[in-house]
Amino acid sequence: MTISLTINGKGHELDVEPDMPLLWVLRDELGMTGTKFGCGVAACGACTVHVNGQAMRTCNIPVGAVAGTDIKTIEGLNGGGPDLTALQQAWIDHQVPQCGYCQSGMLMAVSSLLSQNPNPSDDEIDAAITNICRCGTYPRIRAAIRSLATA
Repeated sequence: MTISLTINGKGHELDVEPDMPLLWVLRDELGMTGTKFGCGVAACGACTVHVNGQAMRTCNIPVGAVAGTDIKTIEGLNGGGPDLTALQQAWIDHQVPQCGYCQSGMLMAVSSLLSQNPNPSDDEIDAAITNICRCGTYPRIRAAIRSLATA
């Protein structure tokens, strides 16, 4: 079956089963490996992308369910250009990444939050950012978000 997707502004026609998880379409069919596999049950958030501007975990979303939507991956976060976004720069400034495995999903979740709520409270951050960071950089993540919220 042919599925039409728009990913990072580019159209794709893919001959895949509609129940194939979007994560595997991105990684295996399109070679977009910035979106990571973590748990397979949408708990950790490593596979987070934007679907129509909303942060969604792709490991359990069938590609058929997102046909015709606008999908943005970590590769498209900065519009495909060479410059870092303010969020990516804040991540560097606050030394958020350690192992880096959760970072693409975390950046996508935070980006979605800030686009909807540019000055979230701590409770709003806690409610929206449920991604898991095994390195425990949560205080740095919050500091990076706060730096953008107050900028």
